[in-house]
Amino acid sequence: MDTTVIAHLALLASAFLFVSGIKQLSSPATARSGNARAALAMLVAVVVTVLQNEILSWPIVAASVVAGALAGSFLARTIKMTAMPQLVAVFNGFGGGASAAVAGAEFLRVAGGGATLPAAEGATIVLGTLIGAVTLSGSFIAYGKLQGIVTGNPVVFPLQKTANAILFLGILVAGAALTVGDPTPEMYFALAGAALVLGVLLVIPIGGADMPVVVSLLNSYSGLAAAATGFALGNMILIIAGALVGASGLILTQIMCKAMNRSLANVAFGAFGAEGPKAKLKTGERPVRDVDAEQAAMILAYASSVAVVPGYGLAVAQAQHELKKVCDMLQERGVTVRFGIHPVAGRMPGHMNVLLAEADVSYDQLLDLDEINPEFGSTDVVLVVGANDVVNPAARDPDSVIAGMPILDVDRARSVIVMKRSLSAGFAGIDNDLFYMDNTMMFFGDAKQAMSDLVREVREA
Repeated sequence: MDTTVIAHLALLASAFLFVSGIKQLSSPATARSGNARAALAMLVAVVVTVLQNEILSWPIVAASVVAGALAGSFLARTIKMTAMPQLVAVFNGFGGGASAAVAGAEFLRVAGGGATLPAAEGATIVLGTLIGAVTLSGSFIAYGKLQGIVTGNPVVFPLQKTANAILFLGILVAGAALTVGDPTPEMYFALAGAALVLGVLLVIPIGGADMPVVVSLLNSYSGLAAAATGFALGNMILIIAGALVGASGLILTQIMCKAMNRSLANVAFGAFGAEGPKAKLKTGERPVRDVDAEQAAMILAYASSVAVVPGYGLAVAQAQHELKKVCDMLQERGVTVRFGIHPVAGRMPGHMNVLLAEADVSYDQLLDLDEINPEFGSTDVVLVVGANDVVNPAARDPDSVIAGMPILDVDRARSVIVMKRSLSAGFAGIDNDLFYMDNTMMFFGDAKQAMSDLVREVREA
């Protein structure tokens, strides 16, 4: 059989693996195999591309694969669950940077010999460079805000939007000149540098609380950059993979915006995620009821149904394994236990699913917001572990800053136990009305230690 036909069949198989792999990522039960399929698809695409174009020698390819596998294994084993959004931001940045670098190499290959860029190829090279460079610099600013290296407050200055618009128009003019005029390396590098600056300017005005949405959007950008570069190279599998990543990133961004009842424009320009107001916010000025481990254990042990709502505090404390022990003991006593997962609980969609999967919590027990909300009215006890804004009844107040945000209706249960360090505000920077309701009891303390105490008390109950 012709080697070209074999290569096309292999790339078709790679495309199928990409699509089916992303499909499997939609469920925690199949996510692991979906990730493996997508990785295999990329390996097939890389091998076929290298064979077709004779780009590198096999020793270099093998060394690159080994180096990448070692780096990936190291990160997978050492990264903390709380730092997962930062890791995704870095991956997005590298993806965008790689696309921009490949587009740049293609530009230098074509224009370096004095040839004029074909209009279509020039346009895709400019797009790949623009989107890739914006993704690279923007992603590392997002990483810095999430990690606390860069201030989480919006960074603004006079005429900022005007400056961004002028810079963007300048990039478009330079891109047009490269495409239809005499392309020079100096002009190309000026365009790439301006795109890097634009990426920084687009992200710094957005508050740290909104970085997960920004990371999701930048994930989409990295896919679009790859697709544009694929058009420049005439590489079909790069176009397919880039389009899939771009589309999935946009869908994820839409899910997150919907879960916060906000538009993407509001995230980008509203500075809602500012950290400043939190320092001035006064919380705990109303009386609360608090319980200790023994009292909480008695309430849970003698309930017939318990719903657990995990949040970022659970990930910070790494208390998921102790929580699993508590739930197992309750189930041994005949208590029905379920988990209510909000789309943006933690720092990004799926954060809590992965965290609980780490503790071998059954996928059948994980219910999303629409599934669990009708159940709260007939639930004896809800145990909220480290969640805040996603259970705040203030979302039903039309005058609240989180008005209309879909929440888990935990306050409608017979009793609510909130496990939290203090009465501090969440990312929205407002007090949580749930803490002060008549059916709510606060269980203060570090989630891991408190959960360990709860394990002991439930065992003895």
